[in-house]
Amino acid sequence: MEVRIGVQHCAREITFESTMTSDELAEAVRASRSAEVLELTDDKGGRVLVPSAAVGYVTTGAEKKGGVGFGAQ
Repeated sequence: MEVRIGVQHCAREITFESTMTSDELAEAVRASRSAEVLELTDDKGGRVLVPSAAVGYVTTGAEKKGGVGFGAQ
């Protein structure tokens, strides 16, 4: 699923693909409120670290992508 993080005082947002579910992502964001850093992983195993105090918003796309081509469901 696509994850977008808005960072305070930055014009651009952080966008990446993740294998986390929306519930896992929501729990990670909630837990980061009492920690110093929001730490997430992308779909390639990389880590995305954002200072918790700087997180403006976190949005997600659909968890399941539609197929492309003939017969895709």
